[in-house]
Amino acid sequence: MAEANARARREAPAPDAVVRFIAGVDEAGRGPLAGPVAVAAVILDASKPRIRGLDDSKKLTHAKREALYEKIVDRALAYSIVMVMSDEIDRINIFQATMTGMSRALAGLNPCAHEALIDGNALPRDLPCAGRAIIGGDALEPAISAASILAKVTRDRWMVELDREHPGYGFAEHKGYGTPAHLAALQRLGPCPHHRRSFAPVKILVDQGVLF
Repeated sequence: MAEANARARREAPAPDAVVRFIAGVDEAGRGPLAGPVAVAAVILDASKPRIRGLDDSKKLTHAKREALYEKIVDRALAYSIVMVMSDEIDRINIFQATMTGMSRALAGLNPCAHEALIDGNALPRDLPCAGRAIIGGDALEPAISAASILAKVTRDRWMVELDREHPGYGFAEHKGYGTPAHLAALQRLGPCPHHRRSFAPVKILVDQGVLF
């Protein structure tokens, strides 16, 4: 089941002003063998100082992402973060899980977005607002960059907690990606409940009856 976090602050518009809220949307964790895919939607607050240093989260250091995360949640007009867990990913596939997470994240915004700018080349069919897909948007649109950072930091923190619950896999280091160390741990320990059983390296072990 998805987990969501949302926060909003409202600013009173000037009389007769037409205010349109534009949300950036991005995900983190499509490729790993374990853990959720995290999706974030962010509406930046035009009345607040511009957040400097926003970029594709993959281009930023861990320390920079953490610092920007705090600025984003403090200055955003609204944000929503959704986690689509591994069992749902296995049930509907990673693409559909990502699309579902995007729709849920946008639905969690308050105020609602009038338009969504989504990183990538595909739009969910059930968006709650108008949408535009932008390839490489996480490096081009500040709101998408902000969403990328919120999704990445949230998921990384979740994987650190998962490492405490299931020691031995190295989740805190590789965050669930299929590194040699992770694959070796899978062979040694078998999959844990948070591994994606539809992903090939895990599926092979499941089919062989190697269970945690």
